[in-house]
Amino acid sequence: MTSPDVVVEERGRILVVTLNRPEARNAVTLAMSERIAAAMDTLDSRPDLSVGVIAGAGGTFCAGMDLKAFARGERPVVDGRGFAGLVRRPPAKPLVAAVEGHALAGGFEIVLSCDLVVASRAATFGLPEVKRGLTAAAGGLLRLQHRIPYHLAMELVLTGRMLPAAEAAAVHLVNRLTDPGTALDEAISLAGELAANAPLALAASKRVLVESPDWPLAEKFARQEAHVNPIRESADAKEGALAFVEKRAPRWSGT
Repeated sequence: MTSPDVVVEERGRILVVTLNRPEARNAVTLAMSERIAAAMDTLDSRPDLSVGVIAGAGGTFCAGMDLKAFARGERPVVDGRGFAGLVRRPPAKPLVAAVEGHALAGGFEIVLSCDLVVASRAATFGLPEVKRGLTAAAGGLLRLQHRIPYHLAMELVLTGRMLPAAEAAAVHLVNRLTDPGTALDEAISLAGELAANAPLALAASKRVLVESPDWPLAEKFARQEAHVNPIRESADAKEGALAFVEKRAPRWSGT
């Protein structure tokens, strides 16, 4: 999966995906989208991987889609996965964004597709599409209002202004702030905290958190049971209990 413009590496149970077009501020092309989608499929399909991290090379996260390619008629969209091979269907397993510099337009929408966000104090976020005659149609309009206060989301979308990392952290859009140049290291550290836990339980917990707001109130617990009951019956649940009794670290199998 590794290529010059998308670098994929494994660090234990963590899959790190780095957008690697710093000369274009990591603007996303169709080829990059396809490689990111393949990496997300790998993350979900392999029981020895628990968490993903996505970052950008060269001191910036991502400036969105490659506008030069867009002007030529290219759309960096993967069927079933959406923009960047990610925003319409993120992975089932947790995904952490490591943000340095700018996360703009589709780049911000990639961040909004992630479950946790680590950002440099020098990072900025923004959806400037209205300034270009476009709309934030890769998840920005759908997700931002559920992550931050409604009126702030509306301001950012309709003005296109930038959101500094400190302000993003103040409204809990960012989980951890770091010194510039250290966002990826901190994101991997945070991912490691997640990866120390049972992978099936991580994925099931994420699924319930993501899907349950739309469930009818009377059906919430029954629908949750369909996802969490298999976890109770898993080999990892037995291993977790045994490891607790034996006072040792669990050895997860992902089954």
